[in-house]
Amino acid sequence: MSKIDPTARVADGAVIGEGTEIGPYCIIGPNAVLGANCKLIGQVTVIGHTSVGDGCVISPFAVLGGAPQDLSYKGEPTRLEIGSGCTIREGATMNVGTIKGGGLTRVGNGGYFMNNSHVGHDCMVGNNVIFATSATLGGHCEIGDSVYIGGLSAVHQFTRIGPYVMVGGVCGVRDDVIPFGLVNGQYAVLEGLNLIGMKRRNFTKQRLATVRSFYQKLFYGPGTFAERLEAARPLAGEDPAIAEILDFIGKGKRPLCLPAIEK
Repeated sequence: MSKIDPTARVADGAVIGEGTEIGPYCIIGPNAVLGANCKLIGQVTVIGHTSVGDGCVISPFAVLGGAPQDLSYKGEPTRLEIGSGCTIREGATMNVGTIKGGGLTRVGNGGYFMNNSHVGHDCMVGNNVIFATSATLGGHCEIGDSVYIGGLSAVHQFTRIGPYVMVGGVCGVRDDVIPFGLVNGQYAVLEGLNLIGMKRRNFTKQRLATVRSFYQKLFYGPGTFAERLEAARPLAGEDPAIAEILDFIGKGKRPLCLPAIEK
């Protein structure tokens, strides 16, 4: 049985899952769907066509499903979908999508979104991500699984960040970041591989050595980057992570985040 504080405002049409708790002064719109066993601590706003998966914990002053910050938006019934097991801390915001962007903002399972973090319209965010305080996504970003974005960092619209990337604090990320990358700096540059994240993914010493060797050849070998990329393509069979990196690069439309030496 759900538990709703008498000061909360739950509109007709909202769907509240079994065991969900809605604390004081929450506002739940008519098109909101909350899964089972969620906990809205208090003063949470869930509006728009927004669905929240099971077991999410949402702190005060979070606003989920607000209108996209896009001048083209005219009130269309676009959506926000949030997976299960997410923790959304104080003042975090996530917007619904836009028609031109496909009409959907999606957040995966198990994410941890610290205070004042923001997911812009039409973003696709993977599972088990961590957004530190005030980490911000512009519209249409694609964020892979297990990405960490440091505090006060901002990701430019349409930018892709591959899985298992670590973004340092106070970074402006303007370019696509390869899977397993480590980026840092005021205007983010590629500083290496996220070895900690790779070890947590149970990479063996041999696999780490293989991927690091590939990384050195791709970004620090002789010739232009385009020449090195072409030469590196046959290495895709040496490790799935190498294949993943090469596939990611091949699908890019924005510039690639490179080491400072390449800038």
